[in-house]
Formats: sequence, structure tokens, C-alpha cells
Amino acid sequence: MIAEQPIPVYTTLSEVFGSVEASLPHAARWNNLAEEFEKRFGRKPQYIARAPGRVNLIGEHIDYALFGVLPAAIERDILIACAPRPLPPSSPKAELEHFPGSVIAENTQSKYTRQVFAPAVKEPQEVSDNAAHVESWHLDINPKELRWESYVKAGYYGVLNYHFSTAEELPVPVDLLVTGSVPAGSGLSSSAAMVVSSTLAFLAVNGKLESNDRGRDTGPVLNKGGLVQLSMKNEKRVGVNSGGMDQAASVMSDPSSALYIAFYPSLSASAVPLPNGAVFVCANSLVVADKVIGAKRGYNLRVVETLVGARILANSLGVEVGPRDRITLREVVSKFSGEKDGEDMGPDELEKSLAVLEEKLEVLKPKQPDNGQLGVTMDEMIKMTGLSKDLFEEVYLSWVDIEATYFQLFNRVKHVFSEARRVLQFRKTCLEAAQSSTSNDTVFLESLGRLMNDSQTSCSQLYECSCPELDQLTHLAREAGAYGSRLTGAGWGGCTVSLVPENKVADFIQRIKETYPPYKGLEGDALNEVIFATKPGRGACVLKLGD
Repeated sequence: MIAEQPIPVYTTLSEVFGSVEASLPHAARWNNLAEEFEKRFGRKPQYIARAPGRVNLIGEHIDYALFGVLPAAIERDILIACAPRPLPPSSPKAELEHFPGSVIAENTQSKYTRQVFAPAVKEPQEVSDNAAHVESWHLDINPKELRWESYVKAGYYGVLNYHFSTAEELPVPVDLLVTGSVPAGSGLSSSAAMVVSSTLAFLAVNGKLESNDRGRDTGPVLNKGGLVQLSMKNEKRVGVNSGGMDQAASVMSDPSSALYIAFYPSLSASAVPLPNGAVFVCANSLVVADKVIGAKRGYNLRVVETLVGARILANSLGVEVGPRDRITLREVVSKFSGEKDGEDMGPDELEKSLAVLEEKLEVLKPKQPDNGQLGVTMDEMIKMTGLSKDLFEEVYLSWVDIEATYFQLFNRVKHVFSEARRVLQFRKTCLEAAQSSTSNDTVFLESLGRLMNDSQTSCSQLYECSCPELDQLTHLAREAGAYGSRLTGAGWGGCTVSLVPENKVADFIQRIKETYPPYKGLEGDALNEVIFATKPGRGACVLKLGD
């Protein structure tokens, strides 16, 4: 199982990229980062942590409902060079950079300023007995005013509370330097890559990635699945309720295939080979999706809508739900289908169950639609759950900020169930292509393209996470010869992903450049930054540069 594999710690760049030949295009960037670290901090880095961005091929906004998704890591990544900072005995203790576990964080991009911060140990009265091992440390992160170092702090937070829960050992002071090639707000998950690489950097400098590092007991060593879970918790500290797809793709991807990630009954991942001739082209709409500004009416609202929809659907099906339970849609399917606890019914049975339940969603519509409006008001929604107003607010609103006049429960659940089926069909088609004796994979590629197009329609019309520019870009992609095209990432901006015939990639990119208005006038590196073909890449790792 991929989730049970150790986090790779390499000593050469050829190991990171699989061969000397594959590492050559990346060597200058890694060397430049190490040299810049030495220039700024006066010594060489001990580690470089790497986490790639990802492109989600299909399966949008269903991971937090615990349905499987199909992403792949891309070559673009976040790198963090880091090293422990030695403190001379005479160092002034009053200065922040001399505090235990203090961090000096710099970024190669000049618009991101140098940051110095230190974690604070919570006083005993601040930590309950039950939570003492979980929240013994505090770092100031403001989710309403998100800054670049917030992602660094988020990664650090989890390491502190996972590994330093007692006063017997303190984290070391750290210097780090960040660089990245994943565009922020593009839908290629730069935020998850930043949190994963930050988490890895702090694990590495504190000797927590390798058993008995330097001859001392380092405590529990995370595997890939553990890193995914820790990174998910860490990213929530910046105010985004991530479902785990981004972190899993960044950590567990394989360079030879896409990754089918399942979250129920537990996190698992398996490689899915892509048909011959399958090339995916990412195109940035150049609309920046601001997660913080849009969360109340976007991402976080959709999380609440799907959770509330799950409770109402469960009630209508006779599925028992505790008054304070936040049952997910995948759990509703499981209980309705008689799936045993801890077992997975398998993809074929899950697809059948989803098709049955898609016909039972009328209960999520208002009893008296207002001029065709399928959404329900807050009062209607609370009544439909059968909960009191106070209990509803405690269960569904106390942990997240949302804002809406009408809650589109029917449309959201309809999207989730149909999208979950499309993921299973996409996976099945890929596996059939791998087992096929024919050398012509066109029929399989056309099937995958249709699923991608249907996904885009659902994202745009039912989940309303697209935007005019994404709709236009996917339409132009199909006209330019793509088998299929859809938004990728949370949406509301960012990138599209298009399945393009291998022999037509150059012509496709040229057509998009000529027809998508924001691309006109772009040439060379500027064009390559916004539209590029991608192959599945390797997951996160650490390069150990020596003591």
C-alpha cells in the first residue's frame, strides 16, 4: 500500500527524479537554491524538502464527502532549503530568533518579506488533559489575512504538536529559504505543496524522518499516509477545510500513472495507468482564486451544503444519524447499502449504489419552490434536518464561516454523486485500456474526454464552482481538438486540464494562445508559465545534503 510506504529521503538529485538524465533539467534550480541559502544564512543547508503541485484529472469537490478522486502530481513544485540554526551560549535570550524552535523564513521572491517567529508553549491551564498531547504549542496564524508564512507556520504547527508534546525535548531553531514554481491561485494546489514541504522541512531538521537519527530516539516516524493526514490538519489552520486530495496527490503520486485516492473506510491510494497517447495540458485562466476571500460563499459553503444534504438524505432513507454527527455522503451510501464497518464494497458496487441514490434526491428540494429556485433558506434547511436551531448551529456552523441566502442542497449532492460515478468510470476505462490488446487507444481517450466534459458541465451548473473564463477556456479547448476539458482544483478561477492527442499538443497550445484573449501577446517563457503539457510526476521527498 502506497500510504504505508516511508517518506523518501534521498542523497542525490538523480534519486529524486529517477535518473541522472531526468535530473539534469532541474539541477541548476536546486543548486541555485542551496547557494542562495548559503549566501543569506552563512552556511550550507542540510536538507531541501520538495512537494509538487497536482492536477486533478477528475473528481472535483467530492474528497471531503469521502469519495475517491483521480489526481496526478505535476513537475512544478515548492522547494524549501533548511538547516538548524546554532545558538552561541552568549546569544541574547530576549531576541525572538533566539527562542526555542524559532524560525527565520525567507523567500526567493522579493515580494515576500523576511519573517521571524517562534512557537509558544501553552500554559498548563490552557491545555486540557485530553488535548495536552495535541495542542501543547501555539503559533499565531490569521486565516482572515493570509500571508505566505502562514503556510510555513501551518506545517510547523503539526510537527510541534505531533513530536514535541512534552518539555523533555524542544524543537531546534531553524533557518529556511522557500522557492516555488506552482502558480498561486491557479488550482494546481500551491497551498498544499507549501504546507507539505514545510511539514517535511521541520520534520527533517528536527531529525524526525529517519529512525534513530544520530543515535537518538526520534519518536514515531511518519509514513506517507501519516504525512497526508498531518498535512491535512495543518492546512485547516489557515482556514480552508481541505478534503485531503491535494495533500495525498502531492505526497503519494507515482511518475508512471495517475493516482486513485480513496478516503473511505480509510485513506488508500493505488496507481492507475493512463492510456497510450494521453497527454494533459494545463491552462491557467489567469483568474486568481482567492480561497480566503471566497471561502464563505465558495469552498466552505459547499462543505456545509454537502454535509447538511447528507443528514437530510440519511433521514429520508431511514439511516440512523446521531444528533451531533456530521455524516458524510459516502457514509450515507455505506449505511444505505449495508456495507460493513471498515469494509469497502468495491468500485462496481459503489457505482451501482450511487446510481440508485441519485434517483432519491427530491427530498433535498424545497417543498414550495420560489420561482423555480431549488435552494432552501436557512430556516427551511434547519427544519429539514430535524435539529433544533441551536444544535444545528453547533454541529454545522460553529466551526466555519459561511454566507448564503439560498442553500443549494439538491444541486450540490447531485453533483457529488454523479462526479463520484464519473471517477469510477474514468478509472475503469483506464484499467480496460491497460488490459486491451489493441494498439489504438483512441476509443478509450474519447471516453475519458466525454467524462471530463460532463464533469465540467456539472461543476459549472450544479456545483457553481466554475467562472466565465473557465467556461470559455474549456469550450475553446474542445474546439482546438481536446478530447475533453474541465476545470481542475477548487475552481472559481485557476486552471483547466485538457486531454489532448499526443501528436497535436503543440498545435493545441498555439490555438489556445490565439483564441483565449488573456493569452494574446504572450510568447516564450511567459506563455510556458500559463499553458503547458504535463506528465504524472513523483511525490514529495527530502534531499539530505549531509551533516
